[in-house]
Amino acid sequence: MNLSQFKTILRQVFLLPVVALLVVAGALYVQISGSNATVNLIQDSDARISQATLVSKLIVDEESGLRGYETTGDTRFLQPFADAESRLQQEIQNLDQVAGADADQKHDIADLRDEHQTWRDAFALPIIATVRGGGQTNDVDLNLHGKVLMDAVRHDLNDIIQKAEASRTRRIARWHRQVRSMLLGLLVLALGMGVLIGLFTRSRLHAVSEAYQSSLDILGRRAEELFQSEQQLRTTLNSIGDGVITCDAEGLVRLMNPVARELTGWSQTEADGRPLEEVFCIVNETTREPMETPVAKVKRLDKTVSMANHHAILLRKDGTEMDISDSAAPIHDKKGETTGIVLVFRDITLERKTQEALMANEKLAVAGRLAATIAHEIHNPLDSVSNLLYLMRNGASQEESSHFMDMAEQELARVTQISRAMLGLYRESKAPVVVDLKEMLEEILLLMERRLSDLGVTVSTEMPKPIEVAAFPAELRQVFTNLVTNAAEAAGPGGAVKVSVSPRCAGIDAIGQKQQPGATVTIADNGPGIPEDIQPHLFQPFYTTKGEHGTGLGLWVSRGIVNKHGGAIALTSKTGVSHGTVLSVFLATNPTINAGGD
Repeated sequence: MNLSQFKTILRQVFLLPVVALLVVAGALYVQISGSNATVNLIQDSDARISQATLVSKLIVDEESGLRGYETTGDTRFLQPFADAESRLQQEIQNLDQVAGADADQKHDIADLRDEHQTWRDAFALPIIATVRGGGQTNDVDLNLHGKVLMDAVRHDLNDIIQKAEASRTRRIARWHRQVRSMLLGLLVLALGMGVLIGLFTRSRLHAVSEAYQSSLDILGRRAEELFQSEQQLRTTLNSIGDGVITCDAEGLVRLMNPVARELTGWSQTEADGRPLEEVFCIVNETTREPMETPVAKVKRLDKTVSMANHHAILLRKDGTEMDISDSAAPIHDKKGETTGIVLVFRDITLERKTQEALMANEKLAVAGRLAATIAHEIHNPLDSVSNLLYLMRNGASQEESSHFMDMAEQELARVTQISRAMLGLYRESKAPVVVDLKEMLEEILLLMERRLSDLGVTVSTEMPKPIEVAAFPAELRQVFTNLVTNAAEAAGPGGAVKVSVSPRCAGIDAIGQKQQPGATVTIADNGPGIPEDIQPHLFQPFYTTKGEHGTGLGLWVSRGIVNKHGGAIALTSKTGVSHGTVLSVFLATNPTINAGGD
């Protein structure tokens, strides 16, 4: 059950009693209206009885006054008669109005009016006139006649009162029936509505109860799943071989896995709630200046960051140091807001030492590959010098000896040049120096001249003028020696290798990014090319296409050295008709040397 359905049930449970009360109120209104109508009719009957009684009293007063005057002849007895006579017609009119639309009552009132008029005209007024005239009014027949007329008037009044009382009695009985019906109806309606409300409410509450129980079951399952997920996450986190630290949005430490606790030297209790900079303090390897932590960088940039190109030293709690590699990423909620940051780092001290050893071994391998060529290059001039010395000792003329001396000096100069180039392969400066790329490449090609000749490879160059860059010369010699050797071996007998150097000016490249001034060294061969499925693996360590004759480290080490110099190395190769491979190395004129290498 969703929230909308729950609100609907609440509205139904609330509205049903209201509707029931409205129905009961409507029924009660109808019953009360009927009862009020009956009460009004009862009041009409009471008013008719009261008016008829008043008319009867006036008639009695009128008759009593007439009898007193008739007996005594004193006009004072006519006062009640006169008073009653002055009001009687109006009160009879009022009685007629009270009767309303009751035709029977109106007929009786009309008879009453006529008979009273007859009594007045035929008996009362003649009696008064006779008494005033001094006549006698004690005639029995006359008085009996007057009595008959008055009895008729009283009979009409009694009929009116009796009919009004009978109507009143019927109406009271009807009112009692209405009240009983109303009470019974209200009772039945209340019971019915109560049962209906109870059953409906029970069904709705049952539905809510089932939904609530279902929600509890779902919440219970979700809580169990969340607990299991959290346990699995903790187990996974504790099993990760890298150090993991999670922080809140403010960069305060919240969780550290065992590896992170071991690498930093901080326990979870000690680190909890502390700023990351206190627990994870890193400095630059070269400058020893504090570095911005990845978490601080994530807070500033709100994206995943890595320190792969900036070698950092972690200062542990006990003061010891270790080389590390780290990265950090933001943790977002459903709204996309950053709620936390996770940092992953690892100890790369052994890895760095291994890389340095591999690079040294590769350097030795390069020297080994050149050893035979250099031996031949040195041996041939020395043989020539020995032969020249032999000729000079065995009867050569002074002119010939002078010529032989010149030739010997040329051969020794060549040996000296070769030995100096060989020493340059190992002599490393502590800081970048200005290197003439043209001169360096010419020296490398001189050292490799015999090797290239044995491979049957033709080398052409395109180096129009000296181009200087800041670099570590021995490392660049290693890079270009590797690349030229690879190109020559790929070209094979009868193949061709072209080495060219071209300057690059500062400006904006094709994709709108700013480019540094520098030089691009291109080494191209016309060999069979490299298949596309192999190209992505060429710069990986220990991957080689030369079988037992290759170490798989040359291109990997070369890329590390180029990256160290802030440059870039790229490879393009085709295996079709226009086959061949081109390696391009860009070196900036004034690069930012990256001590961490690759």
